[in-house]
Amino acid sequence: MPVSAPSKILLISSGQPSLNPRLVKEADTLTSAGYEVTVLYSYWNDWGTTHDAQLFPSKKWKAIRAGGDPVQKRAAWFLSRLIHKTATMMLQRTGNYKYFADTATARASYFLIKEAKKHKADLYIAHNLGALPAAVKAAGLYKKPSGFDAEDFHRQEVNDDTNSYHYKIVSYLEDKYLPGLNYITASSPLIAEKYAVFYKRTVTSILNVFPKTAAISVTKNEDKPLRLFWFSQTIGPNRGLETIIEAIASARTAVDLHILGKFADGYGGHLLQLAQNAGITSNDLYFHEPVMADELFKIAAQFDIGLASETGFCLNNNMALSNKIFTYIQSGLAVAGSKTPAQSALMAQYPRAGKTYRSAKELAAIITAYDQNRELLFQTKKQAFETGQSQLNWENESQKFLAVINSVLANSAVKNES
Repeated sequence: MPVSAPSKILLISSGQPSLNPRLVKEADTLTSAGYEVTVLYSYWNDWGTTHDAQLFPSKKWKAIRAGGDPVQKRAAWFLSRLIHKTATMMLQRTGNYKYFADTATARASYFLIKEAKKHKADLYIAHNLGALPAAVKAAGLYKKPSGFDAEDFHRQEVNDDTNSYHYKIVSYLEDKYLPGLNYITASSPLIAEKYAVFYKRTVTSILNVFPKTAAISVTKNEDKPLRLFWFSQTIGPNRGLETIIEAIASARTAVDLHILGKFADGYGGHLLQLAQNAGITSNDLYFHEPVMADELFKIAAQFDIGLASETGFCLNNNMALSNKIFTYIQSGLAVAGSKTPAQSALMAQYPRAGKTYRSAKELAAIITAYDQNRELLFQTKKQAFETGQSQLNWENESQKFLAVINSVLANSAVKNES
């Protein structure tokens, strides 16, 4: 009896794999499960390109970039920007979402659609909104299933203004494409619940956790200044850093604050001035360049407290559980998390992994308490690490993801046979 070929799956993103650990985890999981995986993506920035070059040789899945880049494929890059800007301008002037929304949603959307249609797969998965038209249109062309991973509640990801351009284009695209998908996953229980209510369908929550980090050793800080850690791809406003600076100044205890990521335009000078005004010297404040996702855990493990400082500036920010808080837990840091609904619920479920705060004053009290009781700090770090190894890890969440994928493909096979 002939052995059937493995099912082909196309994952699509309007960003870059190294900037999207969630995409990489799914591609790795699918490959390990025996699927033939291709990742279609587009250029986002230079350091992401450098990290992609380091990432791809170790992967068994294939990566294809669409839409050019400003160095090697400048003609396609220029054309993609022209198409995107023209579509955006026409959409804003005419309000004709039917003709312009698909190509206005992301810089490379037109090229992602064009390239996706070249690949006959058994399942098409969009990993952000800019990839959604490509996944659905390619799936429709070959009469195959499609899915979407909602890493955020996208229509209220930037702000809560329902009259904004962002809200209107995202709402249009989601209303157009999400009802017809074969599955939707989301990065937090609250986001999953929100989409489920909106579209009256099942949405599965897949947490932003990572593979187990058993090689990490949790260390006790006996008498050195507390080492605080915060990271993100972008260091900018609305991330809670102002509250952190205020809390450190108020705590009046010796701490080292380490921040990892790329500064948004103009924000670096603002943050440095804010720290200086608060009495935080350059000897207490450290900035680090972005690193590969796999390297982050060893770096994080050097610190004592991980700061998950979401401000709740929009509905999505209130509902999201970023990879930040799970990185801290899996690296053995005591978590100090702001009391957004999503983070409050998580920390209520795992209270021994850290504490939550509403204000700079409450964060200062947390820092002071850990400084004065180093044994409590050590035990919290150990409990966080053990939670990451036993419960909050990708080994567990990936099984939920695979169950969704296997079900979709099995249903598709039955449909094709009937």
